[in-house]
Amino acid sequence: MTSLSRRHFGAASAAGALGLVLTACGTSTDAAEGGASDIGDAAGTVEIEDNNGTHSVQTPPASVVATDNRTFETLESWGVTLTAAARALMPSTNSLKDDESIIDLGNHREPDLEAVVAAEPTLILNGQRFAQYHDDFVKYAPEATILELDPRDDHPFAEELARQVTALGQIFAKEAEAEELATGLDAAMERVSAAYDGSATVMAVTVSGGEIGYIAPGAGRTLGWTFDAFGFVPALEVEGASDDHQGDDISVEAIASSNPDWILVMDRDAAISADDPAYQSAATILEASEALAGVTAVAEGNIVYMPADTYTNESIQTYTEYFGTLADALEGSA
Repeated sequence: MTSLSRRHFGAASAAGALGLVLTACGTSTDAAEGGASDIGDAAGTVEIEDNNGTHSVQTPPASVVATDNRTFETLESWGVTLTAAARALMPSTNSLKDDESIIDLGNHREPDLEAVVAAEPTLILNGQRFAQYHDDFVKYAPEATILELDPRDDHPFAEELARQVTALGQIFAKEAEAEELATGLDAAMERVSAAYDGSATVMAVTVSGGEIGYIAPGAGRTLGWTFDAFGFVPALEVEGASDDHQGDDISVEAIASSNPDWILVMDRDAAISADDPAYQSAATILEASEALAGVTAVAEGNIVYMPADTYTNESIQTYTEYFGTLADALEGSA
């Protein structure tokens, strides 16, 4: 139906985190005017701290492999050339998905890990669904630097998104662009925080296979962290909630009984099976449900859907876009 917005952070801003990372991570070249560095003009190295320690990364990297979904949109927008990637995992919205010049490592369920050998990588940006294959990449590409910049559980999620693009900006001489992404996320979150009234109840759900799954505040995947970030009042809290990618089981009756003022939605199937004739959009399932017709969020059009490619993207750009939409909706309801 419509879109939404914010309250308080409870953590340092993404842009602030970016500044801290820029200070902490050294580079072998001086920054040029406007924030861009000279590393695109001459080979050098930059020290990058990832989830496993500090690494010396060749700049510019001679051969780049990417498997972390969160990096795909950023790498595409910056024009980074990839020699291999998990193209099977890329959303159709990313032009790199159909680039046959990029060796396809497949998806995380049936990966072709040995194919990385032909890419002769100097840098592997690994993570998310491929994080489990770290040691395999060490085996098949022993000369490559492997960076893993997945958001860490014990750090504010927005800061972690900024940390990732900051590191990428240092590696690919895109510091100014990285800072713009981080400040853009901050700005969108600030709008949500300002527009949220602090009392309206919120529920987050994912729709997969025609079923509605509950995204738990704090714990649930993709949207769980937003409850702490914005101080959202949960419409419903259940014991034993998980971070399952399809959400936790919940009945439409439980949703109706909790009567959320706002419903935040990730349509999982929109990213992976929208071309399937049997596909039903999250909007169809939620808004056409007779059991939910009397729910405040449904009746007042306070349902905010994440971008269609979110499940296979989840980049900083994805969240910035969504929070802008959420802010629009919250501001419009005030």
